[in-house]
Parts: sequence; C-alpha cells; structure tokens
Amino acid sequence: MEALLGKTKEELREVAAKVGLPAFAAGQLAQWLYQRGASCFDEMTNISKKAREALASQYVVGRSEPLTAQHSVDGTAKYLFPVSCGGHVETVFIPDADRGTVCVSCQVGCKMHCAFCMTGRQGFHGHLTAGDILNQLYSLPERDRITNVVFMGQGEPMDNLDNVLRATQLLQADYGWAWSPKRITVSTVGLEKGMQRFLDESQCHLAVSLHNPFPEERAEMIPAEKAWSLTDFLALLKRYDWSHQRRLSFEYTVMHGFNDNPAHVRELCRLLGRMECRVNLIRCHEIPESPFHPAPEQTMEWMRDELSRHGITTTIRASRGQDIFAACGLLSTKENKNID
Repeated sequence: MEALLGKTKEELREVAAKVGLPAFAAGQLAQWLYQRGASCFDEMTNISKKAREALASQYVVGRSEPLTAQHSVDGTAKYLFPVSCGGHVETVFIPDADRGTVCVSCQVGCKMHCAFCMTGRQGFHGHLTAGDILNQLYSLPERDRITNVVFMGQGEPMDNLDNVLRATQLLQADYGWAWSPKRITVSTVGLEKGMQRFLDESQCHLAVSLHNPFPEERAEMIPAEKAWSLTDFLALLKRYDWSHQRRLSFEYTVMHGFNDNPAHVRELCRLLGRMECRVNLIRCHEIPESPFHPAPEQTMEWMRDELSRHGITTTIRASRGQDIFAACGLLSTKENKNID
C-alpha cells in the first residue's frame, strides 16, 4: 500500500478527502508524521478510530525500523534499513560533542562506479522514495540527537533528485522539522544538469566529490568524469553566488602516489583559488582489489597547509566508523546481492 511518509501537506489533503476526512485532517496527519514521528495510525489519537481504520485500509505510515545495528569504538553507529524498492541501504550516525550528523543513502547501489567506493561495486538496484530517505531519520534510534544531515551515503543524489529535493523540503517545512537549509548538505560527483536544478531550487549546502584536479586522472577514479567533466561543472558553479548562506565544499580523498603530489596541489589552487569554497581532505580507506592506498598523515597535513596558504579553507576530515565499515567509501550491503 501507498506510504504517507514523504507526502506534502497538500498531498495529505488529497488523502484526507479520499477517505472522507475534512480538509483540516491534513494538518493533523502532517503533525503526526513529521513532528511527532508516529509509526502507526493507532498513535494518531486526535483522529477518530473510524478515520484511522479508513486510512489503514488504503495506506501505511511508511516507517520501518532498522534491521541491524553496528557500533564503532568511536561512537559511530551504522544501521541497515529496508526500502520500498525491495533492497536495503546503510545509514550512519556520527556523534561529535553536541552535534549529531546522519549520513543518509538515496539509492540502492549506485550507477557511478567510482573505483574507490564499495557501493559503486554493487551496481544500481533502485531509487529511494522521499519516504525511504526520511525513514532513515525518523526511525533512527538517535533521532532526538540529530542536528545535521548529509546526503553522502549510498547512491548519487543528483541521479535521484526529485526524491532528494522532496525530502530536504519536508525537513525544512514549517509542519516538519522547520530546519534551516544550513543543516543539510547534498553531495554529487558532478552531474551537471542535476547540479544546476539543485542550485536553482534549493539553498542547502553542496559538496562536490572532486578527488583529482586533472580530468584524465579523475576519470580513472570516477567514470562519470567522461560524461560530466569537472571543467564544465566548475564553470557552472562559478556562475552562482556562494558568499551568503549556502556553502560549497569539495571532497578530496587523498590517495598515495596518485593525487597527492605538488602538481595536484598547484592545479587545485589554480582551479579553486578564486572560488568561495572549502576543501575537505579525506583519508583513503582501502577496499579489496583497489589500486588506491592511503597517503601518509604528513602528506595530508602538507596538502592542507599548502591549500590554506593559498587562501583555500582546507580541513582534514576525521575518519569515523572504520572498524564497522561505516567510513567514506566503505558502505556496502551484501543483502542486495539477490534483489534483481
């Protein structure tokens, strides 16, 4: 049956009318779904029993608890969620003092096939609905500790943009969590058409997976470079104003002997030096049969210092959850092997 989680208030009015409820019931449904986090219709106590039964005959709330949980020694937690297309995705909660970040997935598998990413090796199996995306937040055991959301889990957000935008808009809605877009970051490997639409329709932060400033080398890591070149998407990004609320960041996984020498730093400075942006250096996590290996810590620190010296705000991202395969590039769901 059709899920209510992921529907807008206007769509909930149509649901109310369909089951014979007054228009104001849409507000009640929205409140139970997005503010109180109801997991079943019986919890919606200000809606009559007869109305709840009518809803239950045609709809489901759309909440699904995680099937498994893993906990890292550093406090990071990883959960396995079922999704409506029949597969599973992994979701990561990262606590840090008074900040709680959730890394959500948007697809089962991924079409991008990035060479350093375990998800890319799974192939693509389906898009998550907005309800599937939101369920990763609403059914998270640490839900009350969430302060930020990053779309950096499994899948390419710009390849499922309708559902990603809907989920972010519902988080910002006054009948939802009423979040500022500053609390939401959406990532991409650089799908130009999707990026342009995202930038036109959203004020959420954007994180671009750059990883190499030379197109030929980048294509070895990210096959999507052949279709959506960094030259083109950088030109697109430069047409937008980044001096106000929205933040632009570039993700750069540092791989020893491949993208960590002085030539790479010089080219990064040339490409990004005049842009209002930041660079996040990420430790490479080795995966089986991969040619890429982590760079020494002193190399990462040198890159950070050189980029900073040239006016590019640069940080080294802390690696979290590596022992439970929750760190960057390690998300992979063996449960999806037989879904096709």
